[in-house]
Amino acid sequence: MKTIFLHGLGQTAQSWAQIRAQLPTLDGEYPELFGGASTYDAVFRDIEQYCLSIRGPVRLCGLSLGAMIALDYAIRHTEQVDSLILMGVQYKVPTLLIDVQNILFHLLPRSAFTGSGLSKEAMIGLTRSMRALDFSENLQKIHCPVTIVCGQKDFANLNAAKKLQRKLPQAALHIIPGAGHEVNLAAPDVVAGIIRAADPD
Repeated sequence: MKTIFLHGLGQTAQSWAQIRAQLPTLDGEYPELFGGASTYDAVFRDIEQYCLSIRGPVRLCGLSLGAMIALDYAIRHTEQVDSLILMGVQYKVPTLLIDVQNILFHLLPRSAFTGSGLSKEAMIGLTRSMRALDFSENLQKIHCPVTIVCGQKDFANLNAAKKLQRKLPQAALHIIPGAGHEVNLAAPDVVAGIIRAADPD
C-alpha cells in the first residue's frame, strides 16, 4: 500500500527528505502540491486526481495544508483511504490567523517566497481561498485509523489537534516535545517512528 506524503504551505516535496531517508522500505509518493495551482480547490483537485490514479487503498500523511487536503480527501473518498497521519492540522480554518498571515505576506518582499513553490501573489491568493474551509460537519464520515501529530510549541494548532482527537474516537494524538509547526523538519526521527508504528503492514 502506498503512503502519499503531502507537504505544507511554504514547503516542497523535498521537505520530507529526512523522513524519507529513515523509512527506506516504505512505499511512498511525494508529490509537489503547487503545479501552477493557486487556489485551494485547484490544489485539491490536482491531488485528488493524483490519488485516484493509484490502484487500491492509500495512506495519506500530510502537514498543515497537506493535512487539510488529506482530511478533505478522506471525507470525499472514504473507500480509498486506509488511514490518515495528520500533522499540524486544522479541521476548521481560523480566519483571524489567515488574515494576519496574509497581512504579513503583503509586507514581505517577493524574494522571501523563493523556494516555497509559489510566488508572493499566488501564496496570498491560496491562503485567501482557504478562509471558508470547515470540515466540522463531515468528520463523522471518517472511519479509518487516524494518527494526529502536533509539535508542543505549535501554539496555533495544538488546541485544534486536541479537539480533532475528541471528534474522532479512533484517533491517536502524539505531541512532540520541543517541536514547533514543521515537525517533519524539526523532529524527523520522532515523526518517522510514529509513521513506522502506524504502518498497517
